[in-house]
Amino acid sequence: MSQKLYYVYDPMCAWCWGYRPTWKQIESELSQHLEVEYVLGGLAADSDVPMPEDLQRTIASYWQRIHDLLGTEFNFDFWSNNTPRRSTYPSCRAVLAARYQGKEKEMILAVQQAYYLQALNPSDNSVLIGLAKDIGLDMAKFEADLLSESTKQALLDEISFARSIGGNSFPSLFVRKDNRLHELPINYQDAKETVAQVLKIIT
Repeated sequence: MSQKLYYVYDPMCAWCWGYRPTWKQIESELSQHLEVEYVLGGLAADSDVPMPEDLQRTIASYWQRIHDLLGTEFNFDFWSNNTPRRSTYPSCRAVLAARYQGKEKEMILAVQQAYYLQALNPSDNSVLIGLAKDIGLDMAKFEADLLSESTKQALLDEISFARSIGGNSFPSLFVRKDNRLHELPINYQDAKETVAQVLKIIT
């Protein structure tokens, strides 16, 4: 299709988790009208450094804000059960490795549920490998792809593309029609408004 909807996201972005129910409605209604492409935005680079406590409190406050605004469920035990790191690139690479096996969306949901509901840390490869097994991936291939230099480079290339179209925050939505790019405002609660905006652009 010459018309495309880009969804720029990070699997460990709390606002993307909050947006998920609305986004799934948008995707369902629009996928018959134009191609939908998921684009990894890369929220936080690789790091083995424990997250400072003030940053932990800040991010936890974002979770509370999203819960209050949207009713999104979060398991705040994450902050006491783990040594959090500001590092989402491992989970992004896990999504790419799952994409190679046709299960990108399954891995996104698995990461989100592990992180936000089960208080697991998707910055850890061991957690990601467990999730891959849970969703039925070929484990030898997944582990090789997760750790490969080619997947690492593929993520950097995808992040670069996200930035090139203006995907600097997550979630972001862009419609491409006739080589023109249109950024859409994110409405976290009203899928119909976004659907109407897209249809107006492409028809």
